[in-house]
Amino acid sequence: MKNRIESAVEVGSIPKEVRDQHKGFSEWDSKITKKDHQSIVQNLIDGRDTNAIDSDGNRLPTLVYIAREKRPQVHHNFKAGSMNALTRVSSEMSNGPIILNLDCDMYSNDPDAIMDALCFFLDEEKGHRVSYVQYPQHYNNVHKSNIYSCSNMVVNKIELAGLDGYGGALYCGTGCFHRRESLCGRRYSEDFKAEWSTRTWKNAERTVQELEEASKVLANCSYEKGTLWGKEMGLMYGCSVEDVITGLVIQCKGWEPVYYNPDKRAFLGVAATTLDDALIQYKRWAEGMFQIFFSKYCPFFYGHRKIKLGAQMGYCIYLLWAPNSLPMLYYTIVPPLFLLRGIALFPEVSSLWFLPFAYVFTAKYAYSMLEAVWCGDSFKAWWNLERTWLIRSATSYLFALIDNITKQLGLSETTFAITAKVADKGVLKRYQQEIIEFGNASLMVTIISTLALLNLFSLVGGMTRVIFRMEFRGGVAGLIPHIILCGLTVMLNLPVYHALFIRSDKGRIPSSVMFKSIVLSSLACLLPYLL
Repeated sequence: MKNRIESAVEVGSIPKEVRDQHKGFSEWDSKITKKDHQSIVQNLIDGRDTNAIDSDGNRLPTLVYIAREKRPQVHHNFKAGSMNALTRVSSEMSNGPIILNLDCDMYSNDPDAIMDALCFFLDEEKGHRVSYVQYPQHYNNVHKSNIYSCSNMVVNKIELAGLDGYGGALYCGTGCFHRRESLCGRRYSEDFKAEWSTRTWKNAERTVQELEEASKVLANCSYEKGTLWGKEMGLMYGCSVEDVITGLVIQCKGWEPVYYNPDKRAFLGVAATTLDDALIQYKRWAEGMFQIFFSKYCPFFYGHRKIKLGAQMGYCIYLLWAPNSLPMLYYTIVPPLFLLRGIALFPEVSSLWFLPFAYVFTAKYAYSMLEAVWCGDSFKAWWNLERTWLIRSATSYLFALIDNITKQLGLSETTFAITAKVADKGVLKRYQQEIIEFGNASLMVTIISTLALLNLFSLVGGMTRVIFRMEFRGGVAGLIPHIILCGLTVMLNLPVYHALFIRSDKGRIPSSVMFKSIVLSSLACLLPYLL
């Protein structure tokens, strides 16, 4: 099977002998494309067939191949539209009461995960209230140092668990078991009673061909017109983080979700192996979540008197990622420039007014480090997380903020950026060696290197003026916070300087970016002298 898949990927098409064996594949001919084709449905394994067994004699479940209809003139609503089509077709084929939502780059790591999830749904006291059971996202290719901070140890062990304590467990879009009724728009009521049966099949008397033809209609582009799909039923449309907004809508209908984080990881996926891919992914998340904050689904308004205040505030931790870029940019640009000019923005170290700044700074980083180590991260992984937060804020979150503003002004539309999960051998080798992959001349990389050089130049220039120019010695105490901020930023950006001036591999920062960054940062350093 591995060789067949690799061969098909290399050639770019499925071999004719294989296509002829499956009518679903055979419908993909030269006249249709992946963006313009009819509904294709084929029942590969009929779970009702007693002869459908594996090599150990166990019954095989129903397996259906689906390609929903797509037309260039019809918006297909990205992943949400795909999920809704799958939900409708599965209701026709088997109508199972529980739906597992799993991304295509993830796989099961624990066969007991299904049984564990069912324990919540079948609980005698509260099981009938459960809408979905969400497992955390884990990855099988993340190293201990976690150079792109993809493992989210603190998020999984503390933040999401805390949200669950307020009844606001996030729906993360993968690794989630849904109750079909709640996903399809039903409101919870006290008289709701789930019906469980392992023997009753919907449409048990219909043939496979009849089910396939009926399912094709459910996967057509025109089926949702005039319906509540994407508005009150299924996954919500109009947002690039359809999972978060869908979970909020389900909770506001009275259902109670569950977040479950067992010791053995239930599902594993593939994390981004380049900095660019990781930033694009976070840019999409931050953009979509900030879009929710300014929509009718803002938790403080949509969730008012429907979910707890703690859950509303918990949602906003993530919904407000994008505007977090502004204070981060301020602290990486303004204090360095004022250090060059010799102007103190903070109280002198000897002043009592300096204590609140010192306390917040020290407590924040000490608590953050202890929290990360307690959750299983190493000190190096925590340090990488601080660098990643700085880089995300200056790039992903900033662009997410700008895109949201342009959308509010009607200057752009919602897009869905796919994160690449396949890398060449050179990229994988550097990733395994825990070397950050820059490797392109994107605007994000230019911003990263420019800010890094700005802080380096400011630190060197500021220290030089403090040491060698006697007239500034009287104001040294007020510049210490500037020096500390610049110094920490420079230390966090050591891999950036290494990629700018030392590395020679393909993952280094391109020379064109280096020259642009030097010019931009130098001009910024001259700015204080012109004012």
